[in-house]
Amino acid sequence: MNAQTQTPAHTPILLSDYDYELPENLIATHPLDTRSASRLLCVANGALTDCQFADLPKLLNAGDLLVMNDTKVMKARLFGKKETGGAVEVLIERIIDPQKHIAICHIKASRALKAGQSVSLADGNMRATMLERAQNLFVLQFDAPILADLERFGELPIPPYFDRAADTQDDERYQTIFHDPKKTASVAAPTASLHFDDATLNALKDKGVDTAFVTLHVGAGTFAPVKTDDVSQHVMHAEFAHLPQATADKINATKARGGKIIAVGTTVTRVLETAHLHRKDGKLAEFAGDTQIFIYPPYQFGVVDRLITNFHLPKSTLLMLVSAFAGTTTIRHAYQHAIAHQYRFFSYGDAMLLDKCGGEMA
Repeated sequence: MNAQTQTPAHTPILLSDYDYELPENLIATHPLDTRSASRLLCVANGALTDCQFADLPKLLNAGDLLVMNDTKVMKARLFGKKETGGAVEVLIERIIDPQKHIAICHIKASRALKAGQSVSLADGNMRATMLERAQNLFVLQFDAPILADLERFGELPIPPYFDRAADTQDDERYQTIFHDPKKTASVAAPTASLHFDDATLNALKDKGVDTAFVTLHVGAGTFAPVKTDDVSQHVMHAEFAHLPQATADKINATKARGGKIIAVGTTVTRVLETAHLHRKDGKLAEFAGDTQIFIYPPYQFGVVDRLITNFHLPKSTLLMLVSAFAGTTTIRHAYQHAIAHQYRFFSYGDAMLLDKCGGEMA
């Protein structure tokens, strides 16, 4: 599932091909008053059409299936002090043993924690001890159940490019309206889903568009920069993915009757394409496990027909994924159009509705 399986080693795919300049004023650092008030750039057969997200029900067909990610974002960011008094910031990446209160974390501090060192967090309301390193991450054991304390004392880990602290508005708006509270494990929102409100979902239902859910717990690696000049040498971070059998059955039935599978976001796309690699007798079946799938041009999509997605950071793996889906040249033109027409970018920004191309490179 790594990049090396997709492209011959002698054909470098340059990171510089996925760069672009974005005026800072187009970065959406706060949400709009209404979720579905965002704009929607429709991209089909190379043509660009300016729409509103509220138009989505008109743009899909009865019998289509919309697949969404039901994960919930943890209040995963904590601030505190080391025993020496030095400041420390902890971002919980994944809770690996809820019973023993153990989590893998990112830590920012003037000096790295050593095994056995403790930290006091959230004004002394939480404590944790560093057990060991896990490559560039740290394994911490907390003194109490982690999720419960995070909900009380943690801060929502909004993206670093917001350049501000999370506030009470983020507590609501950086979550989807259909998240499952039992699936609180992400450190970033599946942002394409943030545009959906009850009115839009009801209009889609009235149109005859069905819905289904998968789970992908987004890790902090979603913001990790690609550091290799040749994209094919980049190693993706692992994230937990789950395609339930009920969703697999809906997808198989939709495909059989000629309906379209619309993935809401890159997280859903990664789940569905991972499950496609593990299909049984040519059909999707339940999949649960970590995925490190890295999708970049050229890539032949096995499940997704259309993709709803936000505008992504320059040189990011997500920009590479949408370029594989709609075509690199098409995406380049779409981003130029969006900048020229003052679309809002990134997590709280506007969206695109993309049709699948044939996997072209240029």
